[in-house]
Amino acid sequence: MNGLTGAYVRGGSPLHRLPAGAKLAGLAASCTALVLLRSPASLAGAAAVVAALYAISGVGAAAAWAQIRPVRWFVVSLFLLQLLLADAAGAVSSSLRVVLAVALAGLVTLTTRTADLMACLERCLAPAALVGLDPFRLALLLSLTLRSVPVVAGLVTRVREAQLARGVERSPRAFAVPLVVSALRHADALGEALAARGLDD
Repeated sequence: MNGLTGAYVRGGSPLHRLPAGAKLAGLAASCTALVLLRSPASLAGAAAVVAALYAISGVGAAAAWAQIRPVRWFVVSLFLLQLLLADAAGAVSSSLRVVLAVALAGLVTLTTRTADLMACLERCLAPAALVGLDPFRLALLLSLTLRSVPVVAGLVTRVREAQLARGVERSPRAFAVPLVVSALRHADALGEALAARGLDD
C-alpha cells in the first residue's frame, strides 16, 4: 500500500523512528498552535521550526517543495484576498499558516510508512466495530482521502499551467474538462490498484 497512497521517503532520522501515533498527535497539536499564533513574527519562528524539522528528517529539498507546490496558487490567491479584506500583516499570517500546516502534514507523510499510518488509524477507529463498521476500511478511506487532496491540487495546478501555455486561461471549459478527465483517470488507476489488492468489494 505504500506506493499506492503515500509519499514515504526512506530514512533513519529521529522523525522516521517516531511512532505514527505520536506524529499524528504532534500534527494535531502543531496545527492548533498555528491557529493560535497571530503575528507574522511568531509564524516566522514557527516556519524556522518546520524548516529545522525538515532538515532533521533528511527527506531533501525536492520532497519538501513537492508538499507545498500544489497549493502555491491557492496561497497566492488567499494572500491577495486577505490583503484586500484585511491588512498586510493578516494576509502574511493567513498565508503562512496554510503553508506551514500543509508542510507539517507533508512531513508526517514523508516520514511515516503508509502501513504504519494505516495501523495507527485502524487502532483509533477500532470502536467503530461496535456499530458494525470495519475499522480497516475506514482507515483506508481516511488515508485515501488525505492523499487525494494534494493529488487533486496537483491536477489543478497542471491544468491551470496548460491553460496559461495555450492562452485560454479565461475559458471555464478549458479548465473543467481536462481537470475532470484527469481526476477520472486517477480514480480509475486507484480503483485498479485497490482491486488488485482485493479491496474493491
